[in-house]
Amino acid sequence: MLSEKKPVNAPLIEKINKKKEAYNCKPTPAFISAAWSALFIGMISYCVGLWNATMELNEKGYYFTILLFGLFAVVSVQKTVRDRLEGIPVTDIYYGISWFVTLAAMLLLTIGLWNADLDLSEKGFYAMSFVLSLFSAVAVQKNTRDTKFLEQKKDE
Repeated sequence: MLSEKKPVNAPLIEKINKKKEAYNCKPTPAFISAAWSALFIGMISYCVGLWNATMELNEKGYYFTILLFGLFAVVSVQKTVRDRLEGIPVTDIYYGISWFVTLAAMLLLTIGLWNADLDLSEKGFYAMSFVLSLFSAVAVQKNTRDTKFLEQKKDE
């Protein structure tokens, strides 16, 4: 009697398939629009603030780089958290680095604003635009991943 050969990662595949069946919540168009709008409002506000700032070009470059670094970092965190939730293997080192660079981006912005020669209202503006951008980047990534996941599920 021949037994059916299963791949080495069969338990992982079965676990992923069970989780796929349990998830069926599609993000609403309103939430998707709100997430994208918040992302653009946060990023554009931050960049317009930098454009109109009276600081030196190298300081503007520092703050712009922190924004890009932070956006990439939170998307990476969201992806690794979601991968682990779905049973997709993620190395501990990448997971840790993702969290570290997210916290590093926030810390670098905080240190930069703390030492900047700006009004308190300007510092608050940059901090709030930055936080809005990071939060909405996570929401956009989640919505994109949820939508793609449900489209693939529908095709199966």
